Amino acid sequence: MIGLGLIGGSIALALKERGWRVCGDDSRDDTRAQALASEVVDAVELDPDAEITFVAVPVFAVADQVKRALVETTGIVTDVGSVKTPVCRSTTDRRFIGGHPMAGSELDGLDGAQADLFNSVVWVLTPLDDSDDATFAQLNGIIAGLGADVVALTPERHDQLVAIVSHVPHLTAATLMGMASNRAEEHAALLRLAAGGFRDMTRVASGQPDIWIDICSENRLAITEALDALIAGLTDVRDVISADDHDGLLARLQSAREARTNLPTRVLHPEDLAEVRIPIPDRPGAAAEVFTLAAELSVNIANFEVVHVAESNRGVAVMLIDQTKAEIFKGGLIARGFRPAVQALS
Repeated sequence: MIGLGLIGGSIALALKERGWRVCGDDSRDDTRAQALASEVVDAVELDPDAEITFVAVPVFAVADQVKRALVETTGIVTDVGSVKTPVCRSTTDRRFIGGHPMAGSELDGLDGAQADLFNSVVWVLTPLDDSDDATFAQLNGIIAGLGADVVALTPERHDQLVAIVSHVPHLTAATLMGMASNRAEEHAALLRLAAGGFRDMTRVASGQPDIWIDICSENRLAITEALDALIAGLTDVRDVISADDHDGLLARLQSAREARTNLPTRVLHPEDLAEVRIPIPDRPGAAAEVFTLAAELSVNIANFEVVHVAESNRGVAVMLIDQTKAEIFKGGLIARGFRPAVQALS
């Protein structure tokens, strides 16, 4: 483990809770001492024989620490940064696959670390076209074992989507909070009225400002594109309201409500699942390609493993997915040259 803040500390605790021996390192002496004293880690070092090394440092430092981990260890290396393209394109070592758990806390640093932080959260993996299938499968298994739902995206697609669902919402919340604060100087009662939806919407503005400087710099293209789209959307709503267009406003609000209601949830019931068995063709990145397709088709993967066929060196990917998505997923796989077999569990 490189980096023992909120995310790194939580990964360490989650791994230890599941029986792993965890070694960790951090740039700060006091954090290393605290992690050892509080038994977040078993040793303060970078274990050269570690099965996996997580890099959990600020985004500007990720690439250098990934290179360090690849030199000083022999196992899998992954990171947890919220910007993926720069680090994923900085190395060709097939032991590395980028990652990003969509998890956080209002608490900062090691003091906020908790073993259950990743339960039911989405953890994005960003394999490249030639990523090693065995490495991807092993990494998926470890992360799923922490309670997370794994989704695979290309690094570029990840950065575009996270700009919309994470980076721009934070900047929007900060802007709204700034507006309220400025108005509060004129109307002292304003912030006392700020409850309910306003507090929910601006909660993320309470996060540490420092990390957002690096994030906005590393992902500035995707963020500015998303901000342009947001500005265009707000301008459209402004024009509808200015024109007193009741039908137009209702249509937009209703569409947003339906989209919010249809946000995907985790599949929990076995009777709702289908098993998909996919022979992995002899080409690099095939297993990751299956996961990437699932993300594109909004297919929730409840479980995943690669089993090996005794008569050959090839493997079979076995996935459990929502039955309602089975046929569209099967069709997408066939269109990409896979030969899947689908069977309902019920």
